[in-house]
Amino acid sequence: MSPANLLQLIVLAALWGASFLFIRVGVAEFGVAPLMALRVGIGAVFLVAMLLARRPLAATAATLRTRWRQLFVVGMLNSAAPFCLFAYAELTLSAGATSVINATTPLFGALVAYVWLRDRLTTARTIGMAIGFAGVLVLVWNQIAPEQAGHDAPLPVQGMLAAAAALAASALYGVAGNFAKKYLMDVDAMTNAAGSMIGATLALAPIALLTWPAAPISAHAWGAVLALGIGCTGVAYFIYFHLITVAGPARAMTVTFIIPLFGILWGALFLGEHVSPVMLAGCAIVLAGTALATGVVKRVPFIGRRKLAP
Repeated sequence: MSPANLLQLIVLAALWGASFLFIRVGVAEFGVAPLMALRVGIGAVFLVAMLLARRPLAATAATLRTRWRQLFVVGMLNSAAPFCLFAYAELTLSAGATSVINATTPLFGALVAYVWLRDRLTTARTIGMAIGFAGVLVLVWNQIAPEQAGHDAPLPVQGMLAAAAALAASALYGVAGNFAKKYLMDVDAMTNAAGSMIGATLALAPIALLTWPAAPISAHAWGAVLALGIGCTGVAYFIYFHLITVAGPARAMTVTFIIPLFGILWGALFLGEHVSPVMLAGCAIVLAGTALATGVVKRVPFIGRRKLAP
């Protein structure tokens, strides 16, 4: 991964880490479907405007018309469904804890690519995935178990359902990235991002209308929606699809190893969530795994470059 792509990966992680903060702020007032419908709707408007500024309307319309089925599927797998699952999870879990569970995405992405697309994995990248996932486990134990039920008690049913929802969302991200690689590699990043957001908006709009909150919504919550739609969706998804195109889905999805760092940071700064030494140690493990999984560190000492074939 080039230095420019690595910088994009960090910016993307900061934006998506902030999304967990804004979801936590907005979901209590909006509810799951209305909040996420607004997020993808605002993101779609932003991305379509950027797309039309760069490409003729006729060319854009032709691509959307011929590839709408694939774009709709990506919109469902990569936006509509996982966004709602994460919003549901954050009715119970903290922003930091949810961002940690999100970091399992590269594991699912690598497994799907290995089984479905027959991608080969170097030993170093495989070890990097394992190290990153180990760091995630450290962070999950430190944040979720103490927060929900105490150090020695199991998670309550509500907490387990929330964690399962977040884990299912991460699995969908893993499928979506590989689906985009298989069926949309010939579509440019901006059209990918805009088309999938349009699909997600169409899927969520009817549900949002049926479940729209009766109580007035505060300016604070509306501000969270705007930040989600423009920064954490419009800008972030353009960067994400660009990384899939230039670096491949497995490397692009390793952004989720870094997201917990920002999710924890923003949660601590703006929501007062506790940061412990164990949490920081877990973050260090996650960063080490990310360096291997993305190819920043090419190999592990004393281990060759053998590839694993499916």
